[in-house]
Amino acid sequence: MEEKQSRAWEPVQGKLMTRWARDVSPDNALPEYPRPQLVREQWMNLNGLWDYAIRPLEMEPAEYDGQILVPFPLESALSGVGKPLRPDQRLWYRRTFEVPEGWGGQRLLLHFGAVDWQTEVWINRQRAGGHTGGYCPFTLEITDLVNGGSNEIVVAVWDPTETYGQERGKQTLRPKGLFYTAVSGIWQTVWLEPVPQQGIRSLKLTPDMDRQELRIQIQANDEPADELILEAAAYEKGIRIAYGRCRSGESLRLQIEHPRLWSPDDPFLYDLKVQLVEQGEPVDTVESYFGMRAFNVEKDGAGVPRLCLNHEPVFQHGILDQGYWPDGLYTAPTDEALAYDVMLTKKLGFNMTRKHIKVEPARWYYHCDRAGLIVWQDMINGGGGWNHLHHIILPNAFGAFKVRDDKYKVMGREDPANREQYKAELKEMVDALHNVPSIGMWVPFNEAWGQFDAAGTAAWLTAYDPTRPVDHASGWHDQEVGDIKSVHIYFRKLRMPNRIKGRAVVISEYGGYSLLERGHVWQEGKEVGYKRCASREELQHAYGRLIREQLLPLVGKGVCAAVYTQLTDVETEINGLVTYDREVVKLDSGWITELHNELRKGSR
Repeated sequence: MEEKQSRAWEPVQGKLMTRWARDVSPDNALPEYPRPQLVREQWMNLNGLWDYAIRPLEMEPAEYDGQILVPFPLESALSGVGKPLRPDQRLWYRRTFEVPEGWGGQRLLLHFGAVDWQTEVWINRQRAGGHTGGYCPFTLEITDLVNGGSNEIVVAVWDPTETYGQERGKQTLRPKGLFYTAVSGIWQTVWLEPVPQQGIRSLKLTPDMDRQELRIQIQANDEPADELILEAAAYEKGIRIAYGRCRSGESLRLQIEHPRLWSPDDPFLYDLKVQLVEQGEPVDTVESYFGMRAFNVEKDGAGVPRLCLNHEPVFQHGILDQGYWPDGLYTAPTDEALAYDVMLTKKLGFNMTRKHIKVEPARWYYHCDRAGLIVWQDMINGGGGWNHLHHIILPNAFGAFKVRDDKYKVMGREDPANREQYKAELKEMVDALHNVPSIGMWVPFNEAWGQFDAAGTAAWLTAYDPTRPVDHASGWHDQEVGDIKSVHIYFRKLRMPNRIKGRAVVISEYGGYSLLERGHVWQEGKEVGYKRCASREELQHAYGRLIREQLLPLVGKGVCAAVYTQLTDVETEINGLVTYDREVVKLDSGWITELHNELRKGSR
């Protein structure tokens, strides 16, 4: 259910655009249901035109500057604004909505897919809540704050990017080279959902292929009541193949006999229906899906540790995916565009992708699940830098922000509060993505970016989610712990690393071969790349030799995964196999697919 909007809007002119940008308008800004693994019939999409204002940190806007197309970030062309947000400024949003008549008697939830970075929300000038962190979904209950007529939402966002040491990935206020345009404010879908008083707030789905079961845990709106029963049924192509029930506060183990296992070759997904039942009548129903599979590290017949899927060694050949778009920055222009990158990755013969220091919308993982694309999920990295503002802005009531000058300074990861925020956001990310069948690796730290206590972090992460391996330090500062020895190799020949210590070896970044495709670049004359190639023929020759002469021989020696840099060009970086606007695949797709099949056969 959506509110229709038809006001004047146009993207910022003069920017590199994708072909999907022409399909974007205020009436259809990412209209798809945003949460495929917890679906209800009733909902209202709040994407579209909102009022916006940019003001000094302590100032409430008396009037607004214009309109912005949500959920595209402020700096993007598709937002219709295209302006940066300075660390001493706050971004404000405002819009109205009416609650449909049929939603009466239920709780009302306001969902944000992601807002970067520190967010405060008011409904009808009453504070609804807030959130810190730019990459994960959060939900506010607003039942008691709405009325039967027009309701106003106001959102205020502070995003100091690298000046504060927060988790920010490759965002920078001064984009250049391998660091890109900062993203501020709302950048994923905003939506309303009515839920029953005794409703399901979250699902936790944990497949166990060895026991042939799916463990289901729910979080309810209230404390579990003795009279509430949790029921679940699994379906295979519309036919019910499993059913179970238990008390709502217990964990339900749903037997999946002779499961059809999920893999890149057969990405089979079971449908799932979960209900809360009281006195024989359902009080809440949600639909979901799951895949039966297992990721771990096991030794092969020669005693070499290998990455295994469903207890079988699978060489994981992946690509580094930054998740940037020229027109939407962090936000893909359409769901079709979001799926395109996933499907192209599979088409080119990769069976894995490394989502590089970014968390995507839930629908991106859904596309990976159904395509059979294994995901290595990076945690967002930050640290470094400091707070140039020399004060903290503390939100009080709506429109009143107290400025406290206490000479507060963040010195990277040395600050205990900064470390605790990292840990909180890591847990938030793992909780948000736990159910995704395709995620086969957690990567808490990339190179030296904000790395601290990597061994302790990996130990916590392994205990918190024992169903997936952890690459504790991708590329640098190996702590010689865990199951993975991870190296990055650029500008030199691929080789086996030292100090393996009985772990599975992965080359978690390599390649970076670059080719300039004129007419498809972010900024003419500012291009950067690693190994530069002058033509597609030269790139193809170099890539073929890299795979056949360097990577393939290492597989027999113990390398069990490799991540090529990278899927697409990003801003001035031209290391992609595809141009930033997704118009040119630089290598012949048939040739590269055959080459990757050759690598796959040689790794068996």
